[in-house]
Amino acid sequence: MAGAAGRQHRTTQEQKDHLVKLEYFQSATGRFEDIEVGTTLYFTKTVSETDVYLFSGITGDFSPNHVDEEYMKEGRYGERLAHGALLVGFISAASSRMRVGRTVSLGYDRVRFTGPVRFGDTITTKYEITELDHQKKRIFNQCTCTNQRGEVVGSAIHLRAFVD
Repeated sequence: MAGAAGRQHRTTQEQKDHLVKLEYFQSATGRFEDIEVGTTLYFTKTVSETDVYLFSGITGDFSPNHVDEEYMKEGRYGERLAHGALLVGFISAASSRMRVGRTVSLGYDRVRFTGPVRFGDTITTKYEITELDHQKKRIFNQCTCTNQRGEVVGSAIHLRAFVD
């Protein structure tokens, strides 16, 4: 597949790296009252070059940090990096697998990209219910993204509202 500036990109290893580990949590009752603080699940995905290019196409973010190999060779990291916002997508994927009842996302607080995500990195997103607001029926979730070396590369708090 030809990419930016007509350069060829790997496909064989990308296809192998395009694996996603799926995990689901299904509440037995779907009632807010039965949601428990500490409920946790994990979403794991290996980031491929294809993922980054598709994300660039969807968002329109073709920053050279993500798509220009020559440009990034000269910089601090020496190679292209995945978009930080891709980690928010992984958090969203984890959220969709935390089936505690009918909820909607109210947004993300304290989003931080604390380390680089390189092509080929395997990112595990830990998604944990840390607080419940019983009056407003809101769920606070701590989200932490780590790479295969155990380094934290991103984090956020995800706020969800329970809707009956």
